[in-house]
Amino acid sequence: MKQQYVIVLFALIITSSMVSFTSYRATEREVNEDMSQALALALNKQQSDVISADTIQVFNRYLQIEALRGNALLAVDTRQGFRPRPQCSMATIFALSDQRPAMALWMMTMLWSLYCLWQRRKQVSSIYGYGGLVYSETDKRFFGLKGEHVKLTPMQQQLMEMFYTSPTHLLTKTEICEALWPKKEDANETLYTLIRRLKPIIEQHSNLKIASDRGRAYELKVK
Repeated sequence: MKQQYVIVLFALIITSSMVSFTSYRATEREVNEDMSQALALALNKQQSDVISADTIQVFNRYLQIEALRGNALLAVDTRQGFRPRPQCSMATIFALSDQRPAMALWMMTMLWSLYCLWQRRKQVSSIYGYGGLVYSETDKRFFGLKGEHVKLTPMQQQLMEMFYTSPTHLLTKTEICEALWPKKEDANETLYTLIRRLKPIIEQHSNLKIASDRGRAYELKVK
């Protein structure tokens, strides 16, 4: 997978999280302000800090955010002289916050993740490994045992691609000559030179060798 795909994916994840968190925090401030003013009005009306069933009912009536009514609670804060303290669950605040922009971004993140996964599978499916030599169809390159790029001439590259696309990794002389030198009447000597120069390169970067099959074909095989 290309590095920029991963960068975009992480950017989407971070942005989605930040948008969601920002909306939550803004809603949390609104909820706290509403609960504080409702509690102040409720205590002022009953002129007492003692929490009773009536206090809770009055407190809920003074809440301006309708969705908070029945979900906001009053607890006793022992650190402040047993004074009542309004509180609300994180789930309620999250439900009240506007998460639509964040959800849209999360949807984009999911779609991008699926796209990255598809690209990854596509890349993996286009990589062929045999005898320590790896061919990337996407990059049109061969890589050796240590992951190094194996430098080949255009003719050597074409021949190696033919070996790799062959199910048996075996090619007849006729197949090779017709593919590489279609207009040449007798390309046996040219083929011999090509094979002779290609052999040490392949053996240096992999566990493969090019073997002659009774002078009629060449086979790419594991040593």
